[in-house]
Amino acid sequence: MISLFDLVPVSSKELLSELIKNENLSIKIVKTRKTKHGDFRSLNNGKYQITLNHIDNKFRFFITLIHELAHFKVSQSFKHKVNPHGFEWKQTYKYLMLPFLNNEIFPDDILNCLALHMINPPATTDSDINLVVALQNHELKDDNKIFLFEVPFNNSFYYEENKIFVKLHKRRKRYICKNSFTGRKFLFSPVARVKLN
Repeated sequence: MISLFDLVPVSSKELLSELIKNENLSIKIVKTRKTKHGDFRSLNNGKYQITLNHIDNKFRFFITLIHELAHFKVSQSFKHKVNPHGFEWKQTYKYLMLPFLNNEIFPDDILNCLALHMINPPATTDSDINLVVALQNHELKDDNKIFLFEVPFNNSFYYEENKIFVKLHKRRKRYICKNSFTGRKFLFSPVARVKLN
């Protein structure tokens, strides 16, 4: 059975073990989900649970873990209801991440992007294109996929097996793409991983 500490950067383990010592918190590694990297919830028995996708990128996994630990810490510190990714969470997330922001834990390219990311952390890492690209540089690249933002407009691409889309135009931060078979339009993240048709 895989251990949490098998999936994080080696140099983070000692400090991390202090951070996650809590009898009311369980951390579970689960199969990769497409819609989220991790989540935090309170259970009916008064305990709390974090689930994290099992991924090989230790840096992405670690960032997700700290993100979810910030939710846990906020739940312990604020008895009244607060915005899930509001001021309290942002401050807690920054506070928890700060001791890990060094090049013994993160490679320079990720560290530089992560330091900027943490100035005002968004609700999801995936909304920070520079950080996502830096993290992707430390993953296996045997799938011939590229980021959607790299696909020229009006070009077609595969998003899933046998699903072909055409990249039409940009709306704010995301791209409108049309399913070639049904004609339906969908919003895609610029960092969606796709294959050119």
